[in-house]
Amino acid sequence: MRIRMVSTAVLTLCALGRVEAQGTTCAGGAALSRQEVTQDACQMAVDLFQYLAPQLGASIVGGNATLGQGGALGGLGHFVVEARGNVVRGVIPDVAHFPVPQTTGSTVHNLPTKDQFLPMATVDGALGVFQGIPVGVTNVGGVDLLVSGSYIPTVNASNVSVKPKTNVKLGFGARLGLLQESLVSPGVSFTYLDRGLPTTDITGTDANTNTTLSVTGATVSTSAWRLVVSKNLLVLGLAIGYGKDQYDEKATIQGTESGFSSDKVALSQSLSRNNVFADLSFNAVIFKLVAEVGQVSGGKVSTFNTFAGGRADASRAYGSLGLRFGF
Repeated sequence: MRIRMVSTAVLTLCALGRVEAQGTTCAGGAALSRQEVTQDACQMAVDLFQYLAPQLGASIVGGNATLGQGGALGGLGHFVVEARGNVVRGVIPDVAHFPVPQTTGSTVHNLPTKDQFLPMATVDGALGVFQGIPVGVTNVGGVDLLVSGSYIPTVNASNVSVKPKTNVKLGFGARLGLLQESLVSPGVSFTYLDRGLPTTDITGTDANTNTTLSVTGATVSTSAWRLVVSKNLLVLGLAIGYGKDQYDEKATIQGTESGFSSDKVALSQSLSRNNVFADLSFNAVIFKLVAEVGQVSGGKVSTFNTFAGGRADASRAYGSLGLRFGF
């Protein structure tokens, strides 16, 4: 229970990645010093953060920039607005059963984990800007603008404080239509989308063990490019895609154990992952109900402690369900 309250808040916040250090991230010290007493607790907090990172990144980014969409929208007058829920089939640290931190410096633990689906809700939109150049029965070079909204709530309950500087932050991108979908041709596009989360401070306290974990100035940015092919078949539509995700994050972490506070640990992290996905949509005139399945893999995350559920950079499967309205 020492870090459980904070980890719940972190699930809504962070898309972390790789820390360059291969050993302990938290500083130690002389016998009975503040640094020695708090080093183990601090290191477990850092590793918890790192282990959740790739899974949280996948839950934020998902697969297709606009569910079910391959080619560009078709120029001015065309738009899409969608509400989407992403779920990653994750493995999270079982912090309720973490060992009691040692007060004689960092010790390598095999930290317990449990299977957990990690959800994330997003709102995305696209606006047609340029129809493209006619080539035979199709168009090439169409352009859409993309927008995505990220929301972090302000929370002050159950010994957890989540304080974003602003609750909403927008992300922007664009779609280049390589081939416009027609009766005989599929839609093919390349998309690039930057997303960010508001700068946020998180503090959690467990009065029973006198343990506190604070994350201050957490800033998160993600970028993703996609190559997508789609084709509508009457009431059904299919899309498949491949791309790369980049997660970049900065935060300062501090742990307090038995009344002693660790040194503040500044993290600057980055992770690049491969992303493959497939969409199946049900078309109802201006509405579409779209289901998506995908998988992220690649990159490297090194933690000081090990985890019973495997490495932090293991491949993860995810799914999405969205409702689109557009013209």
